[in-house]
Order: sequence, then C-alpha cells, then structure tokens
Amino acid sequence: MNECRGWYEGDPLLEAYHDHEWCHVSHDDRFQFEMLCLEGASVGLSWRTILHKRSAYQAAFHGFDIDACAAMTDEELEALMTDPGLIRNRGKIFGVRQNARVVQAIRAEFGSFDRYLWAFVNGEPIDGHWQTPADVPTVSDVSKRMSADMKKRGMRFVGPVITYSFLQAIGIVNDHLAGCEYR
Repeated sequence: MNECRGWYEGDPLLEAYHDHEWCHVSHDDRFQFEMLCLEGASVGLSWRTILHKRSAYQAAFHGFDIDACAAMTDEELEALMTDPGLIRNRGKIFGVRQNARVVQAIRAEFGSFDRYLWAFVNGEPIDGHWQTPADVPTVSDVSKRMSADMKKRGMRFVGPVITYSFLQAIGIVNDHLAGCEYR
C-alpha cells in the first residue's frame, strides 16, 4: 500500500502527478521552467487547482518554451487575463515572461537552467526519508538560498515555500515517505 496517498486520494490527475512526476529527478530546462511557473501560479491556492489548469497553462504559454515565453508581448499577456483556464492574476501572468527572461540570463551564465538549479545541492538530490506527512517540511536552507538568489536576479513568485515545492516538483528534493512505493 502506498503511504503517500493521503494528499491525492480520489483525484486521478493528482495521483498520476504524484506517481510519475513529483520528486522524480528532472534535468530538462523546459520542464523545470514549467514547474517554476506552475508553482508560482499556486501562491495562495491549492496545487490541485493548478494541476487541473495545467493544460490551459501549457497552451497559453507555448508549452513553457522559455524563449517563446520571454518574447511574449504585453498584448499577448493582457489577452490571457480573459482566459478562464488560467488564474487571472496580472502579476502571475506577467511573471511568467519576467521569469523566462531571468532563466535566459541564467542559461547564458551557467550553460543551462538545470546546471544553475543543481548547483544549490552540488548535484546531489536530497532525500528526506520522512515517516509521516507531518514530518515533511515546507521550507529548507536550500529553498531559502535559492529563493534569495532567484529574487536577486529578478524572478517573481519564488518565496522559500514555493521554492521548496519547486525543488520537490523537479526531484532535487525527494519527499516521498519512506514507505511510499513511488520513492
């Protein structure tokens, strides 16, 4: 039996995300950027809400192609404010373009977004081996450092709690419970 099931039970979309994406190592810049954007969209909302809007976000933001998002015009972004498939928050929508531009600069500096991200943990994933959901933290020293650096570079919606969730989403942090069959 899967000990992680409490947070997704009864929702096939969340179950698939948990089983096949969450805490699984990714070195794909595009996927990492997608997760950064979706985690940012989740500020003040549930992950369930965002995951159920994921396909609309993918369509609106060119499959999270970093260069395409960085090139979006004010008019394109304003038009997204009427899309019921998205969280219609101007800061969050315009933040995707801003963050894409920062990721472009990071790629120019580090060679890839992936290399930048994994440098925070010296290339080694962090495995919590937590026993219960209550053991899983919402923030860490790594998420605090990453958040501070991302903010300094001009990224938006990257506080330490969101950044911790992002670290889980891309597999830098593995917070599947010790007894979870999807570890």
